[in-house]
Amino acid sequence: MLIAATALSGCSTTKKPLTTGSIPKLSKPVETMNAPELARAADTIGASYERNPKDRGTGLAYANILMMTGRNTQALAVMQQVAIAHPADREVLSAFGKAQAAAGQLEQALTTIGRAQTPDRPDWRLYSAEGAVLDQLGRSSEARSRYRMALDLKPNDPTILSNLGMSYVLGGDLRTAETYLKSASQQPGADSRVRQNLALVVGLQGRFPEAERIARQELDPQQADANVAYLRSMMSQQNSWKQLAAKDGKSDKSTN
Repeated sequence: MLIAATALSGCSTTKKPLTTGSIPKLSKPVETMNAPELARAADTIGASYERNPKDRGTGLAYANILMMTGRNTQALAVMQQVAIAHPADREVLSAFGKAQAAAGQLEQALTTIGRAQTPDRPDWRLYSAEGAVLDQLGRSSEARSRYRMALDLKPNDPTILSNLGMSYVLGGDLRTAETYLKSASQQPGADSRVRQNLALVVGLQGRFPEAERIARQELDPQQADANVAYLRSMMSQQNSWKQLAAKDGKSDKSTN
């Protein structure tokens, strides 16, 4: 159930735009789309991918939207093809590793991401992606180290800060998680997923009216209602979250 909390995190999603001319132009960013819009966008980009499965930008965009719609096995198959066509592209290898992790191939994901990283030219996206996988493996101390390495290269990046905050959620330290998520939400370029993570953490601490206000920002009514319903469902799981809150109450640490 705790892993479900990270579903809002958008862990290690790159903010580098995919701008090859072959990608169909969408009406708005996929991060702000509701479920029917995402389905239509997946069909549109999927048709472009079918025409040219070796195209880097289309493959990356298609795999990303497939993962957003829960089609992780299909996303992995797409990224396998893109990685074969672009074996030395570090962004492709990073996305391939994320797809492997989403499909449950966590150790393979670490290997793929590690292969892409080079000590002389470290990439913050790869450190962040590695942190997300390590969190899923329960290796939280190592994960947070990777996020901080990413922040050294990309200070105040909202996605990295959000990932770091959600790492503390998994560790039961909600107050530290809220500190990082608040910082993430205040950064230029922070998208709605960062604020939804903040809403989740605020709600888990019993401040549901405040969490609902945050959850409704920037979203259309249908999306906002869906996110609020998700928050309520998380709140209803009393036993698990009470244990998490109790653990948080015993911890006064701020960072590791």
